[in-house]
Amino acid sequence: MEELNEELWKLGILAKTEHNEVAPAQHELAPIYATTNIATDHNQLTMEIMQKVAAKHGLVCLLHEKPFAGVNGSGKHNNWSISTDSGQNLLSPGETPYENAQFLLFLVAVIKAVDDYQDLLRLAVATAGNDHRLGANEAPPAVVSIFLGDELQAVLDAIEADTPYDGTEKTTMKLGVHVLPRFQRDNTDRNRTSPFAFTGNKFEFRMLGSSDSIACTNIMLNSAVAEALKQFADELEKADDFDSALHDMIKRTIKDHKRIIFNGNGYDDAWIAEAEKRGLANLKTTPDAMPKLLDKKNVDMLITHKVYSETEIKARCEIMLENYVKTVNIEALTMLDMSRKMIMPSVDEYIADLSETACKKNSIGVSYAYEKKLIEKLSVLLEKIDAATDGLELSVAEYKKIEDVMEASAFIRDEIIPKMEALRAPADEAENLTAEKYWKYPTYGKLLFGVR
Repeated sequence: MEELNEELWKLGILAKTEHNEVAPAQHELAPIYATTNIATDHNQLTMEIMQKVAAKHGLVCLLHEKPFAGVNGSGKHNNWSISTDSGQNLLSPGETPYENAQFLLFLVAVIKAVDDYQDLLRLAVATAGNDHRLGANEAPPAVVSIFLGDELQAVLDAIEADTPYDGTEKTTMKLGVHVLPRFQRDNTDRNRTSPFAFTGNKFEFRMLGSSDSIACTNIMLNSAVAEALKQFADELEKADDFDSALHDMIKRTIKDHKRIIFNGNGYDDAWIAEAEKRGLANLKTTPDAMPKLLDKKNVDMLITHKVYSETEIKARCEIMLENYVKTVNIEALTMLDMSRKMIMPSVDEYIADLSETACKKNSIGVSYAYEKKLIEKLSVLLEKIDAATDGLELSVAEYKKIEDVMEASAFIRDEIIPKMEALRAPADEAENLTAEKYWKYPTYGKLLFGVR
């Protein structure tokens, strides 16, 4: 890790390894912030150098979002703020009435943008690997929401209701007149279960997968916020009384978009049900999310701001879905190969040796109850593995006949992935019952800890 830091520094990437993460051999790399374009380039170079340094030491750097079932996956935290050309952070709470009105204006613009374009943020992180990670109790759910913390939430509630803010002092929340309470820059009241959390003077978007480019996320976030600010500017520039218009607009925006704000536990199933009641999108998979790119509101916004042409939008959607279906198809073919050539022969060989042992015990009048019980269990599992392999094989053959990428991605989601899960279940059970010397693949213990 020290060598990785040095190699990154040579390229001008100011990064430092901060700490180990939850999973074995999992580490967090913390780069110093930069403007979006530079940070995006740095992020791509960082992934490349990580893999090169690992290979140099006979290791492999896994950038897969969920390489091991039941073990924490890997992702990125995209810390995002917006500033002027002179470097003034527009998401920093200020010390004067003017600065705080400005802060609240940009804050509610972000809230509106995330609510209006939650589908774009979700599809920006949609990949076959990240579908396994999101909502898996170490990453945010697929539902996009914003965490503000109790103190800032109370401020917005006071503005919406035109009531005094009951903080350290009672202060009537009239924009441009009174000073907001001071917020801690490094806000410890942060919610790690939230996809999009305010952390003092920036937002932290936590849905990105470890192999993702950060470009798409920032394109969608910047574009959505630009659209919200454009609408605000169009309204305020026509106002006769700017202060009153600003106050009314912020109050209205809070009321219209507060459904996207959630300060609770994003891992709780109750939140998913609550999000559905609020009308928030729950786009669980890439085939659910990616077609939303072609929705009229999204196409219109991206074209209006000259981010993409309509042709580019359609091409991007098709390419991302094609990446998805090809990735899962390769995984399914690999699974079939593993099952036919390694897993079933391993179990069959163990059953054969157990049967021979049982026969020898029987021939000398010794109980072979243990062998018999194990043979019966493994024989049932072997039949299940065989049947599940046949089922997956048929689905893969059917998938190859589908030419339309939208239809193919839906087929992958609805047919192939469930059959892959159906194959894995008896194979995992058989692995736990098969003696290690017969099993052709390394166990989790060997992979993660280097132990037998």
